[in-house]
Amino acid sequence: MKVVTINIGKRGVTEEVIREINATLEKRGIVKVKMLKNFRNFTSGGKHKKELAEEIASKVNGKLVDFRGFVLTFKRC
Repeated sequence: MKVVTINIGKRGVTEEVIREINATLEKRGIVKVKMLKNFRNFTSGGKHKKELAEEIASKVNGKLVDFRGFVLTFKRC
């Protein structure tokens, strides 16, 4: 089974992104979320990537199972 990757760009973590992550988790059970370079540049003065990962994890109907560099992997609980 191929894992779907969702990219987060300069618009950040929007409701649309959260809905897309949840829909993919519902359909596939697993999803990768990649923080693109323009997102990292946009948020460089803000939160640390670990805080962003925790924020996304709290908003999706899944569990953060892997965090490598700027790629997060979520799995349906």
